Amino acid sequence: MEMHDAWFFVGIFVFIFLIWVATGGPLHQIAFTGPRLAQPGALGGGTYLQLPRAPLGIGSGNVSLPGSSDGGGSVSGSSGNSNSSDQALPTFTGGTTFGTPSPYRGLVTMSHYVSSAGAVDPKNEYVEISVAGDAKIPVDVTGWRLVSDASGSSVSIPQGTEIPTSGIVNAAEDIVITPGSRAIIVSGSSPIGASFRENKCSGYFSSFQTFYPSLPQNCPMPSDELAAQYGANYIRDPGCIDAVSKIARCQVALTPPTGLSGTCQSIIVKYFNYNGCVDAHRSDKDFLGTAWRIYLGRSASLWRTKYEIIKLLDINGKTVDAFSY
Repeated sequence: MEMHDAWFFVGIFVFIFLIWVATGGPLHQIAFTGPRLAQPGALGGGTYLQLPRAPLGIGSGNVSLPGSSDGGGSVSGSSGNSNSSDQALPTFTGGTTFGTPSPYRGLVTMSHYVSSAGAVDPKNEYVEISVAGDAKIPVDVTGWRLVSDASGSSVSIPQGTEIPTSGIVNAAEDIVITPGSRAIIVSGSSPIGASFRENKCSGYFSSFQTFYPSLPQNCPMPSDELAAQYGANYIRDPGCIDAVSKIARCQVALTPPTGLSGTCQSIIVKYFNYNGCVDAHRSDKDFLGTAWRIYLGRSASLWRTKYEIIKLLDINGKTVDAFSY
């Protein structure tokens, strides 16, 4: 009886085994039930673990600057000088704070030096600002302010004329400083009546006005100008060549030397001055210089001789740069 029962149970197990094999056996999906990790696509297109994005100004992030239809353009971030969050703010004695950093901080800097601070004549007092070479876009500084933290005095950067014409009232336009360029901001009035950008011909202004700091004397050489403007008969006019060789660079010849040919005198009168030089060279690739001369039109000095803090504020009143002395 016991042997019969044993064979009975063996038969049941064999029967169950045959049914299991017939229905798929080990390949049946029930064999894989239990905890499983879903593929990324099954988690909603990547809702699995993500690393946080780098904050603004780190790596290749962009910072939008105010001043144009899209916020003034984008300045590519860099580890060196992308925006105010990348740099520690300077500290000042006496409890003065830097203020709210401008998006231009690090892109526009002020030379930590004032020439002849507190001088009686404001034409000898100036500060200098620069736009970084990697700023990517030019910066419109018209409407920015220079502030004395010691006295509370404040002055706005005016408009100017990039390429002025001598002898007329020039139209005013915003002062836009290109990357890698600078501006010398003089407290006094402009010797020519306007702020302007240095160019290949601006040295001629020094013939009649005094500039501080002095203008570069980078006008075209008179002998080169004569050769370029005279034409085919240039070599047949040795008297003209000799006379022009005695004219200094950037010197306006009000009265041509006597005894010269009419062609020679005409060239000297027409081209050896600022307006004539501009007409001849304004299309040259190297015509425009890398410095603006900005004049604030003050009749007295802006900065104290000592114990001063000077701040540069952008159009929204945020601090671009500051220094003390």
